[in-house]
Amino acid sequence: MTDIAGDTLLIDAAAYALEISGESMEPIYRHGDLVIVSPSAPIRHGDRVVIRTNKGELMARQFSRRTAQRVELSSLNPAQPDCSFDLTELAWMHRIIWASQ
Repeated sequence: MTDIAGDTLLIDAAAYALEISGESMEPIYRHGDLVIVSPSAPIRHGDRVVIRTNKGELMARQFSRRTAQRVELSSLNPAQPDCSFDLTELAWMHRIIWASQ
C-alpha cells in the first residue's frame, strides 16, 4: 500500500519507534535519529537489526549470518567490534525498516 506521494505505508501493527542515543552507531545512525522497527519483518543478510540480549543489552547491528546455534552481527561503527551470540543469549531480534536520517 502507498500514500499519495508514493511512499510505502507501514502496515505492521506491532512496529515501534526507537530514538538513537549516543554516538556508538555513527556514521550510520546519529544521536537523535529515529528508527522504525518491525518484529514481524523477515530478516535477511545485510539487514540492520535491533537485538535485545537476555541480560538486557539493547543494540543495533547489521545482520551477517545465522547458523543453527549462533547469530553473527556486524557493527555499524567501524570503531566497534563485530559480535556473535548463541541463540539462547538473545531475547529477540527485530529488523529496522525505516530511519529518519
